[in-house]
Amino acid sequence: MANPLAPVGLLVILGLAGGAASAQTPPTQAELSAYRGLHAAAAQGSVDDVRRLGKVSVDPNSRDQNGRTPLHVAAFQGHGAAARALVAAGADPSLLDNQRYDAVTIAAVRDDIPTLKALLASGASAKLITSVYDGTALIAAAHLGHDGIVRELIQAGAPLNHVNNLGWTALIEAVILGDGGTRHTETVRALLAAGADARIPDRNGATPLQLAQARGYGGMVSLLRGASDR
Repeated sequence: MANPLAPVGLLVILGLAGGAASAQTPPTQAELSAYRGLHAAAAQGSVDDVRRLGKVSVDPNSRDQNGRTPLHVAAFQGHGAAARALVAAGADPSLLDNQRYDAVTIAAVRDDIPTLKALLASGASAKLITSVYDGTALIAAAHLGHDGIVRELIQAGAPLNHVNNLGWTALIEAVILGDGGTRHTETVRALLAAGADARIPDRNGATPLQLAQARGYGGMVSLLRGASDR
C-alpha cells in the first residue's frame, strides 16, 4: 500500500488545510454598506424589514455580484431569525453562490449552530452537493472539526459516506485535514456512532484507521480500530 501520508499529494493536503473557510467569500464591509432592499435587511438581521419587503414585489432570490442571495448574506452574518423570515418569504435555500456554497454549508463552516438550526427548521437541506470539491456541508464541518455542527447535520440526514472529487469522505477529512485534537476526535466519534463507513479508503487505498495511525492520532485510532473490529 502507498504511504498513507501521501494520498493525492502532500501539496494538495497542505493547500486544503484550513481551506474550507477561506474558499468561501463573505460580503466585505463595503458590500454590506452598499446593500439595499432584502440584501440590506439580511445583512442587518432585520426580521421586520424582511417581512415588509416580502409582502411587495421584491425578488427574495436576487443576487449580488458574487452570486449571494439575501439568504447567503444572512447566513454569513449569523442572522438565523432573518434567515427563517427569508425562507418564509420565498427564499430558496438550495441556491449556491459563485463559490458553490449554500446557506447551510456557510453556517456549517462558520460553526454557527443557531443559524444552522434555523435554516434546517425552515426546510433547508443538509444533503446538497456544494463547493468546487463536490462535497457537502458535513464534509466541510468534519474538515474543520466542528463537532456540534456535525451532529446537527447528521440528525438532519446529511449523507454520511459521500465521497468528494478528491476521493475523501467526511471521516477521511476529519483525519487528514484535522489536528487530531478533541474536536476532530469528537467529530470522528459522531460520524462512527451515526454509521459512517470506516472501510471506505482514499484513492491510494488507505483507510481512515491507517491514515490516523500514520499521523499518530491516538484517540482517533482507538475509535477507528473499534469500528473496524465490529
